[in-house]
Amino acid sequence: QVQLVESGGGLVQPGGSQRLSCAASGTIFTSYAMGWYRQAPGKQRGLVAFITSSGSPNYVDSVKGRFTISRDNAKNTVYLQMNSLKPEDTARYYCNTYPGHYDYWGQGTQVTVSS
Repeated sequence: QVQLVESGGGLVQPGGSQRLSCAASGTIFTSYAMGWYRQAPGKQRGLVAFITSSGSPNYVDSVKGRFTISRDNAKNTVYLQMNSLKPEDTARYYCNTYPGHYDYWGQGTQVTVSS
């Protein structure tokens, strides 16, 4: 059984930074591409970035140059470093495999960008 636990969210001012973590258990973590997703109020959940099992990152256009996804296979953890945050980045952030598996969604972590 796979468990994914996100952490690191909070309130941050525009232009600030935040680092999210996702700890995975119950699976062979190194075999999966992993993704970060987000859902803003009234919007559908969508992909933010994903990283292949070999460590190649990919980003949606809206976060390129600002966000960095990384993984530590020894710790079964995937990270999302978010810099130059904007109010439109406000959302609940989730990690999952890429593509997302319907059984693996966790509670997510809220990121609010506001002054």
